[in-house]
Amino acid sequence: MVNDTLLYFTTALLYLMLGLRDILLRRHHTPEQGEVFASKRAQALLFCVFSVHVLLLKRELFSSELISLSLGNSLSLVGAATVFMYWLGSFRYRLGILRSVIMVITAFLVLAPLVLPTDKPIEYSHMLGFKVHLVISFMAYGLFAVAALHAVLMGIMEQRLHNHDRSMSRWGALPSLVSMDSLLFQMLHVGFVLLTATLVSGILFSEAVFGRPLVWNHKVVFSLLAWGIYAGLLLARHVWGIRGRRAARWTLTGFALLLVGYLGSKFVVELILHRG
Repeated sequence: MVNDTLLYFTTALLYLMLGLRDILLRRHHTPEQGEVFASKRAQALLFCVFSVHVLLLKRELFSSELISLSLGNSLSLVGAATVFMYWLGSFRYRLGILRSVIMVITAFLVLAPLVLPTDKPIEYSHMLGFKVHLVISFMAYGLFAVAALHAVLMGIMEQRLHNHDRSMSRWGALPSLVSMDSLLFQMLHVGFVLLTATLVSGILFSEAVFGRPLVWNHKVVFSLLAWGIYAGLLLARHVWGIRGRRAARWTLTGFALLLVGYLGSKFVVELILHRG
């Protein structure tokens, strides 16, 4: 148990150090220099820390044939998925302070299993269909988490721009708002495909296990609502060219629904109702 606890804190510390490293480099150099220094070997370092996180999750989630997806484990898994989806995108895009924000947040998510209760293993989690559904769903959560943080950053930049406040430049070189808006919708398109695949795989798995395509619960309802939000947002982009703050607000609304549907229901069941 001591070794497991030490591994949790070591992983969290590595994420925190990587995030603070980026912040310090940007604070003490020009935006261009800070971005170069922060990016140098950053992808390799990030993948190394992510690999340690994956090993930790493997020990916690797959120590037996069945998977235990408690609230704490789920938070840690969402953090890992967010890091991985950001890491994939970082080969093409540079988003300045966003990487540091993700690292710091994930550092705290890693420690969630230590303070939140562990539920009983899911009895059907050994099935291949469930594992496929799990991987796709957390890839969707991870990408939408990156998109949500990106939307927050867009909102801050747009407000600072209207107020003629250039203080954001100290946190690293960022694309123009037009480029960031375009990137947001690129992420939303991919995320929407993953979310659709999540719902489809969930329907197929439910049919195979329970004999019906949908088991109506909070997770399904909120996931469908989020799917509708993102579908409407992408349609509004295509038809009316929605962008900027309105697009950012709808992005955050969809992500909030996903969080409430999965993590929110687990919070109620495990911490309020005390049921595994």
